Amino acid sequence: MTIDHDVLVLGAGLAGMRAALEAAREGADVAIVTKVHPIRSHSSAAQGGINAALGEGDSWESHAFDTIKGSDYLADQDAVEVMCREAPADIVEFEHMGVIFYRNEDGKLGTRAFGGASQARTYFVGDITGQALLVTLYDQILKAGVKVYEEWFATTLYVENGACRGLVALEMITGELHLVRAKAVIDAAGGLGRVFEPSTNALICTGDGYALAYRAGAPLMDMEMVQYHPTTLAGSGFLMSEAARGEGAYLLNSEGERFMKRYAPNKMELAARDVCSRSEVTEIAEGRGIDGNVLLDCRHLGADVILKKLPQIHEMALDYVGLDMIKDPIPVRPGMHYQMGGVKTDATGATRLQGLYAAGEVACVSVHGGNRLGANSLLDTIVFGRRSGKASAAYVKGVAGSRGGENVLHAEQARMQELLARPYTGETHARLRLELATMMDKHCGVYRNEAGLTEALKRLSGLKARYEKIAVGDKSRIFNQALTFALEVGFMLDCADAIVRSALERKESRGAQSRTDYPERNDAEWLKHILITYRTGKEPELSYAPVTITQWKPEARSY
Repeated sequence: MTIDHDVLVLGAGLAGMRAALEAAREGADVAIVTKVHPIRSHSSAAQGGINAALGEGDSWESHAFDTIKGSDYLADQDAVEVMCREAPADIVEFEHMGVIFYRNEDGKLGTRAFGGASQARTYFVGDITGQALLVTLYDQILKAGVKVYEEWFATTLYVENGACRGLVALEMITGELHLVRAKAVIDAAGGLGRVFEPSTNALICTGDGYALAYRAGAPLMDMEMVQYHPTTLAGSGFLMSEAARGEGAYLLNSEGERFMKRYAPNKMELAARDVCSRSEVTEIAEGRGIDGNVLLDCRHLGADVILKKLPQIHEMALDYVGLDMIKDPIPVRPGMHYQMGGVKTDATGATRLQGLYAAGEVACVSVHGGNRLGANSLLDTIVFGRRSGKASAAYVKGVAGSRGGENVLHAEQARMQELLARPYTGETHARLRLELATMMDKHCGVYRNEAGLTEALKRLSGLKARYEKIAVGDKSRIFNQALTFALEVGFMLDCADAIVRSALERKESRGAQSRTDYPERNDAEWLKHILITYRTGKEPELSYAPVTITQWKPEARSY
């Protein structure tokens, strides 16, 4: 089946739905393709809050400087200025849409402190802020009449005469492939966290949007910058929100010491995430950990604060490690959480592939640079989701609809049939996926070096060769998750390759890129972005782009 729309959004998280809503407001015929129900999107897992300089005595300039410093000066400052200037209005709009943000005793919107911020500017709904925003935005797209193709799995983008003109998607309930044509596509497919284990990310976060855009010709940027969150729950990797430290929780080692005083004496537990994660790894490596973890201590906060402001992570600790945060410190460790890099875009969401826009975690504007500040991710999705929706709706007014694409649909039908018909060889998507993710954590995690990254590249080559022989055990077409899981592993391998090659290329330590063989930041040679471009049948091409600096010159970064 072939379907036509003006603007097609891939992904139904906050970035995707906000983009769809804005494009619809501008009069475009808009549809969303999503592999899960919109409310199941990973945006619902964001806990701690969303940043904006709304309070008295705060300013967008202060927010921007904190963001740029947090990025280790790799963020593009013009894009950061856009995000921080526009943040207050977006927060107020969501409050007017119906998000019930926390209010203080005066009845005004209340804030909490977050890491790397010079003052408390994080607005929140308990520790379920992402979920609150997501549910509210879903109401808005239903009201706007946006068409949602739910549980449709995108397999390839459709490019015609050098422009993106839609995609092919597998309708999971029937197993039928459809060509969905559009005058513009917005890639808002979310993150790639499951390329690593452990990860705070949902199992659906397999880098689909990165790989689809990359293979269609859009370059990826800053892919080496992978954020490890300092507080993920021992065993499961569940996110124990930075909101806990924002409310005043401590990080303790096996000696009961608040060890962050050694690494960030001014900000302590509210230093930037990369600083906290490296500090924890150092404590554990030097023998002051507890079974490979440190402790998150909330006991002094009291039951009232924990149950009112941190109810979800309190429940998680009870359910998964049998500990009550009111009475017990909780074992935590760094886990992969967020990808700062992504599909290179400008501040309107436009990529280097005409007709293709991107927003949210899959995009790299770049407002996060080498390290994202907590509570800037939700802001990124809202600001640049809105901007990409507006820009794409304006773009399609001058574009004629496509009448082609049937050849791409037929090629994808043949590819799916070949994959389903392939005999079992012993290779499974589950085995490959686990091997890939644990290897990436080992060689491309918090600390990296030439030898480990070279080994990772070698291992990736072997995994790719094995992937070509992967078989799908379930031969049916009806909701065949074995098929979609196998396709996801292909996307994950593309993402992993881009990350490792970029990490090898950047011969310095900056933000989340911490190389033991190049331990210092080197602005003279590496104050620049690394871009990676896919080339069919050849190794990817690496190139550079300058970092845009407006008013904040790079300086030593300390907390």
